[in-house]
Amino acid sequence: MNNETLEKMKQLRLFGMYDAFRTNLESSVKESLTTDQFISVLVASEWDDRRNRSVERTIRAAAFRYKASLEHIDYSIERGLDRNQVHRLAALDFIKEHKDLFITGSTGTGKSYLATALGYQACQNGYKVLYVNT
Repeated sequence: MNNETLEKMKQLRLFGMYDAFRTNLESSVKESLTTDQFISVLVASEWDDRRNRSVERTIRAAAFRYKASLEHIDYSIERGLDRNQVHRLAALDFIKEHKDLFITGSTGTGKSYLATALGYQACQNGYKVLYVNT
């Protein structure tokens, strides 16, 4: 019966539930979950899986040149980046307010990296992004 259930989950494309249910079946330590808790775990796993796949699709569609994150931005004095301003931009309020963002500076100062990091942040918040170099 469990294999049949797993196969139906796969056919219904419930991959998060499939993984959680399979993991629970394979686990040697059985957790004492009530039916409500177990269903909650299955639904949460499906929710997380769909959200993660959506973010991955959005990042692929954005066509970033390289991987960047806000956590790895270098705020050294030579770069002249204001940490507070970058954190305000990372809140993505400029997108919500339908405003443009222009990043200017000398060659090699990390403009593309900053734009990519903000793009990744936007993808993780559910926005569609397209990275183009001009």
